[in-house]
Amino acid sequence: MRDIFIIGSKGIPAAYGGFEAFVEQLTRHQADRGIRYHIACMADKRGDFEYQGAHCFLLKVPRIGPARAVWYDLAAFSYCLRYIRAHQLTHPAVYVLACRIGPFIGGLKRRLKGAGGTLFVNPDGHEWMRAKWSRPVRAYWRFSERLMVKHADLLVCDSKNMERYIRDTYRAYAPRTQFIAYGADVGASSLPDTDADLLAWYQKWGLAPGGYFLIVGRFVPENNYETMIREFRKTNTKKKLAIISNVEENPFYRRLKEETGFDRDSRIVFCKTVYEEQLLKKIRENACAYLHGHEVGGTNPSLLEALGSTDVNLLLDVGFNREVGEDAALYWTKEAGNLSRLLERAAVMPDGEKKRLGSLAKQRIASAYSHERICAAYEKLFRRI
Repeated sequence: MRDIFIIGSKGIPAAYGGFEAFVEQLTRHQADRGIRYHIACMADKRGDFEYQGAHCFLLKVPRIGPARAVWYDLAAFSYCLRYIRAHQLTHPAVYVLACRIGPFIGGLKRRLKGAGGTLFVNPDGHEWMRAKWSRPVRAYWRFSERLMVKHADLLVCDSKNMERYIRDTYRAYAPRTQFIAYGADVGASSLPDTDADLLAWYQKWGLAPGGYFLIVGRFVPENNYETMIREFRKTNTKKKLAIISNVEENPFYRRLKEETGFDRDSRIVFCKTVYEEQLLKKIRENACAYLHGHEVGGTNPSLLEALGSTDVNLLLDVGFNREVGEDAALYWTKEAGNLSRLLERAAVMPDGEKKRLGSLAKQRIASAYSHERICAAYEKLFRRI
């Protein structure tokens, strides 16, 4: 039995978040029952439970701002070490998602090595570039990233662009890397167009199939909501812009409202969050087009899910997104007027062109990003330990 401890996600069952979606699908599509997954879950209490064949352990973490994630990862790693020792596990591995605990990883690695274990790290994206962080916090993330790269036995990169960055930036450490992307489903939602929950959702937000552009993702500056909203407001389309996100009345929201005037445009609809998987998939399928403004990070699960469901995908033109979408998507820049023109084009695009793009998008997911393919790659890696 290979025991694989995965820490760094908020846990499963998944809500929003790339790492959460990854862990959800990794356990759901597990084929090799000779692997035992142990998943850290952030919670308000302690405990253990089984989910999709995985052992999940709850960790209570204090609400202490940005340091909460660091505390959580340290608590999870300490739990793993205790569990390994108590159960006398042989050749375990700890897979750390993101580079938050670099200043502490040297000591933790020594203890893990003492137990015969292996340290895997997923460097995620450029956390130190995220606009939400203050300058001192960004400095910490970059310093932490360097130490995580230095001490990892293997860095699993979900993007070829990220793998290239790690190898080039930290050449002095001769980092061992492997590219394994995230996965996504290809195929229609199980919900019919007449599903009661779907119709109720449309009625609640004043939307109709084919009558809206769609954004799904965390409501943070680096996902370029300002550009997307500002450019949408320039269009003359009667279609709406549906934003499914964890929107809060925070400083970013207030600044965005003041600078873009989105509250004065009845076409812009903030639809809160949708956690039901098949409902969200159906909403994606029925969108006129999906907008993706993620700029910081590797392969983004919400992009993969859109390519697997939505025919027309409009992506910010950066390396991470080009790598995934290739010729199955259309691309925009932050130059004034660029996205608004593309939105106008998508709003009146002939059905034949939409279907052509949709077919290319689904082929792209099936050939390179299917859950089965990605999970098999991870199982092969974990079996090599």
